[in-house]
Amino acid sequence: MSCRAAIESLRARIDTIQSGRRRTRSALAFGLAALDDRLPEGGLQRGVLHEIAGGGRGGGDGPAAALFAAGIAARTRGKVLWCLSRPDLFAPALAQVGLAPDRVIYVEARDEKTVLAAMEEGLAHGGPAVVVGEVARLSMTASRRLNLAAEKTGCLGVCLRRWSRPNDAGEFGRPTAAATRWRISALAAAPLPVPGVGRARWRVELVRSRGGGTFDLELEACDETGRLAVLSELSDRSAAPPAARPKRRASA
Repeated sequence: MSCRAAIESLRARIDTIQSGRRRTRSALAFGLAALDDRLPEGGLQRGVLHEIAGGGRGGGDGPAAALFAAGIAARTRGKVLWCLSRPDLFAPALAQVGLAPDRVIYVEARDEKTVLAAMEEGLAHGGPAVVVGEVARLSMTASRRLNLAAEKTGCLGVCLRRWSRPNDAGEFGRPTAAATRWRISALAAAPLPVPGVGRARWRVELVRSRGGGTFDLELEACDETGRLAVLSELSDRSAAPPAARPKRRASA
């Protein structure tokens, strides 16, 4: 083979590798401009790892983070592998944000080390569309291994950070190889013009984004299709006190 032919062959192989990576690194859009326009890929990048955690020590922040992750999985097609060491997920709540029970395969592990191993195996296999794992601690080494496994198959990896002790929340500040890091906090539900509980609201914070900026938004929680929404004008109007009626002048 001549030198020119060898160079052309090498260029063709490089183009094939790059095009494969582009397909692997496609993005899953939120379908909400307030989020997608702020993300470098126009959505959550596939083929990488993302981190999600509750925003504080409030009792509703952990479930809000889990439902945020479930809403992401609901907008994909195919099976979802959910790895955990505490079997305390409420399947009907996941179904309310669009993640049907027949789409989820649960892996109950004895400890977090096994959770991470199951995540890596699921990402490397490539069968599931999304692999979710619940852990409190995530080292740089473990996150890199998960990233590499996701890159090979194009799966979307989600690490849901959960803590049994409030002091463990400091682990979320340690550096990892995740492409994005999200913090979700529960807010007061949307008010209704009649007695009842309105749609839940969350504070959605992107505290780290590889190649992008950070932001903080208050949004309506995932609906039955897993989609978020901006705070509706109707809800805002119903929360405002009714305008005072002008007084009528007494007739002469």
